[in-house]
Parts: sequence; C-alpha cells; structure tokens
Amino acid sequence: MGGSASGLIISKRYFMIKINSKVDDFSLEAFHNEEIKKIKLSDYEGKWLVMLFYPADFTFICPTELEEAAENYKEFQKSGAEILSVSTDTVFAHKAWHDQSPAIKKIKFPMLADPAGKVCRQFGAYIEEEGLSLRGTFIIDPNGVLKAMEIHDNSIGRSAKEILRKLRAAKFVKEHEGLVCPASWEPGGKTLKPGLDLVGKI
Repeated sequence: MGGSASGLIISKRYFMIKINSKVDDFSLEAFHNEEIKKIKLSDYEGKWLVMLFYPADFTFICPTELEEAAENYKEFQKSGAEILSVSTDTVFAHKAWHDQSPAIKKIKFPMLADPAGKVCRQFGAYIEEEGLSLRGTFIIDPNGVLKAMEIHDNSIGRSAKEILRKLRAAKFVKEHEGLVCPASWEPGGKTLKPGLDLVGKI
C-alpha cells in the first residue's frame, strides 16, 4: 500500500503542469556546441523558451523536425526565444547522432538528455510502457509561465513555422494587454479587443 500511495503522489506531481502556471525548475545534462553541460530551466529566466520533446535519436520523423527547427533557429532568436530539444536518449547518443546525421549537424541549440524520463513526466509527455517521449511542444514566457502546449501521436510531425507563429502570438498578447490574436494571426495582422461591442459581430 505504501508503494502505491507513493506512486500516486509522484503521478500527481508530474502531471500538474497547466497553462498560465509557473513551470517548476529542472536540471538536465545537454549536448551543446560539442560540449556536455548542465542546463536548468532557470537559466532562461527573462527569455521566451520553446521546448521540443521528441521520441528518440536515430529515427525518422525526428530529424526532419529538428532540422526544420535548426533552420528557423535565428527567427526564434529574433523573437527573443531559445529552443531546447528533449528526448530520453543520453548526451552520448545526442553527440553520436549530431556527428552522423547531416540534418542534426545543423542544430545549434542545446539537446537535453532525459534518460530517466523525469522532465518528460513533468510535462506529461512520457510513455511509461516505452520509456520514450511523445511529440510535445511547450512555449514558456520570460517569467517561467507556460503559455502554449501541444502533445500528439509520434507519427505526426510538427511545423517549426507554426510553432514560431504561436510564439509570436504569445509574445504579442503579453506585450499588448487587452488585445488578442485571431485565427492564423501573423505579425502585422489585425488583432481584436474583446468587449461587448464585438459580441455577435464577428
């Protein structure tokens, strides 16, 4: 009974991440710029952060996603954001993949290693039976507050440009209190100011 209760507490702790809540700090090893280093969420305080969880190195969809993220990395940085990729592989697997794959060689952002699944569980992306992560995308604001999240089946690849669009929308509404972004909003596009005068007129 004691073990079950403990397991229940752990499950509740790991799956409490919610939109507009502050994300608990974490620390993981990462492969970055040919080095192994420790990365903490709190290292990015004051910046927007995009976290890309994926199932595994040396697979099929994953390199296409991460290559696209790498090719758009400067655009994310122009928007004041950093990218962290996360999988349950070790930092040594990340290095080997980076050395071998032309797509992964393009990556300049940290590749976090979560072999114990601690952070994957924290974000609700861990597949217990497989020891892998689902494809999860999380956008965290400069105060460490979760602003957008998406988790889906591992057979469906993501679009870096759509993630960038969501980041820009999240940044816009944070910087322009009282305004919201309608469907498919892009920077420079029309926004809305919610109020009774709009009810039934859209």
